[in-house]
Amino acid sequence: MPITQEEYGDNFKPHLLEQYKLYVEMADRISGRRQSANSFFLSVNTAIIAAVGYVNFSSKTISEFYCLISFAGIVQCYIWFRLIRSYKDLNSAKFKVIHELESLLPVAPYDTEWNKVESGRNSKLYLPFTHIEAYIPWVFLVIHFFVFCKTISLLLIVHQ
Repeated sequence: MPITQEEYGDNFKPHLLEQYKLYVEMADRISGRRQSANSFFLSVNTAIIAAVGYVNFSSKTISEFYCLISFAGIVQCYIWFRLIRSYKDLNSAKFKVIHELESLLPVAPYDTEWNKVESGRNSKLYLPFTHIEAYIPWVFLVIHFFVFCKTISLLLIVHQ
């Protein structure tokens, strides 16, 4: 239960404003960490695909190495997707708090902005980044899965 201005005293508004600024900054930092995580996973996936292509370039044989690497890629993509969802949920919760804090302030810029873009329901006004970003791990997962299945089928043929 939030404390009222009367209960808090004369410093309520200045302290509220400072807490609001700090909380908005923390929400922005979460977005920065999220972007760093995406860059990391994108780099790892690109490196895996490049390494497999490079190793396979001159090879005429197939090995279990490809199964292992592609399976690791699949797992890593799933973790990446779950991390995106986790950051989305955390950001959603943070912005709910920001909207609540804004209800106590003279203006509510984030709440107004969110209303202007119809809360992300109209993709012509605003397409939330998570809707786009969540597809990227699945694209890589499909590539890794294809390599995994192809390798398994080739290994079964070779070992017959």
